[in-house]
Amino acid sequence: MGLGVIALPCILVSMDMTVLNLAVPHLAADLGPSAAELLWIADVYGFMVAGALMTMGTLGDRIGRRRLLLIGAAFFGVASAAAAFATSPIQLIAARALLGLAAATLAPSTLSLIRNMFEEDGERRIAIGLWIASFSAGAAIGPVVGGLLLEFFWWGSVFLVNVPIMMVLLILGPMLLPEYRDSNAGRLDVVSAGQSLVAVLSVVWGLKRAAEHGPDAIVGAAIVAGLALGVIFLRRQRRLADPLVDLELFRSTAFSVAVGVNLAGFFFMFSIFFFVPQYLQLVVGLSPFEAGLWTLPSGIAFIAGSLLVPWIAARLRAERVLIAALVVAATGFAVLTQVDATGSLATAVVGSVAFSLGLTPVITLTTDIVVGAAPPERAGSAAALSETSNELGGTLGIAVLGSVAMAVYRGAMASEPAAASSEAARATIGGAVAAAEMLSADEAGALVAAAREAFTAGMQLTAGISVLGLLATAALAAVLLGRARSAPFREEA
Repeated sequence: MGLGVIALPCILVSMDMTVLNLAVPHLAADLGPSAAELLWIADVYGFMVAGALMTMGTLGDRIGRRRLLLIGAAFFGVASAAAAFATSPIQLIAARALLGLAAATLAPSTLSLIRNMFEEDGERRIAIGLWIASFSAGAAIGPVVGGLLLEFFWWGSVFLVNVPIMMVLLILGPMLLPEYRDSNAGRLDVVSAGQSLVAVLSVVWGLKRAAEHGPDAIVGAAIVAGLALGVIFLRRQRRLADPLVDLELFRSTAFSVAVGVNLAGFFFMFSIFFFVPQYLQLVVGLSPFEAGLWTLPSGIAFIAGSLLVPWIAARLRAERVLIAALVVAATGFAVLTQVDATGSLATAVVGSVAFSLGLTPVITLTTDIVVGAAPPERAGSAAALSETSNELGGTLGIAVLGSVAMAVYRGAMASEPAAASSEAARATIGGAVAAAEMLSADEAGALVAAAREAFTAGMQLTAGISVLGLLATAALAAVLLGRARSAPFREEA
């Protein structure tokens, strides 16, 4: 019953990401964000989560994981209402940032509770599989719920769904979840918390400025400052008696590889999740609800894979499953390189299902390795590391590959006569579709056709980069895991 309660915020966090992707065309038409603002709306949530996860995971070890979960749930509900009624891109970005801070309390709290509630290895792996399946269920439900809401209500309604679910969690959590805390935990190092957040955001801001204005001295300064602060943060952790991040965990080769593979998987997965809903609506021409329905097969593949992975891992060597899964995911992205501007619905669906089936074992096995390597009293810190790799990988994927795709789009539209009079049309495909409504039929047709060609070219390029990246990750993981002498993989094997 406690595991069922834990699943609620997991479903919600996943829904929040997928429904936003569906709402992007609508909020872009309503609020008129620039290309950079649109990227910030999409991924500031994830970057705030990534920057705050380590702090929140350690905080949960100190004040209690259930208490932190409930505090975060209440905060998440309030921030959702603020996002729903935002009237400008800046307001929505700010609300999404607050949502990210609240969400940073949810994932490490739930995962560390699982670590303490299920101490036997086999049970823990099954529980983690169900935990990941709850995220997959949210991803599957989100597009359908979001599509229905967008058919009848304004885009802000997709955020209001969060409020009643969080109220249920606040009622059932104290009744069904046990409390866990480290009775010997030291104080939370506020300086480390600030360093981790600022380091992540400095690098991200630099990447985004480079995507919008090109590389310059300010971009270089921001990225170098963020990386330097990250190095200072890591050095500080080595000196602290109670570090925010337990760097000793990285002495295990399997642990380090698991974190790296997890980050790479989410890097490529989140970038394509940003594009597929837009492709289905703005290129294929589906309604939001129809687009939501056609993303269901991918979500179902995630759920099925999450439930099957513990059974497969009990019969095959875990490292072999991991490497094979990366190759399957790369195959799915290879299929997505074949989408075209005329609307390749079947290709988009098949490719999405294939990479979903491939990435599910990656997420489940790497999460189990990371969490299982930590002692129970440090479960919050380990869970935070796992979730940090998830969120940082995913949001970096949106920022980096999203910027690449948008650069392709802007480059193609810059020389397009039909877009000459509209900055919004040259910035995003959503802006082009909105601008076309103000033109004559012939001009509108030419503008939309050019925008679809440009958007599809960017999506094809990001899918191709993902194929190469996943195959390289599989090769590197095979070499490193072949040399690994760490206990977690040997025990699973």
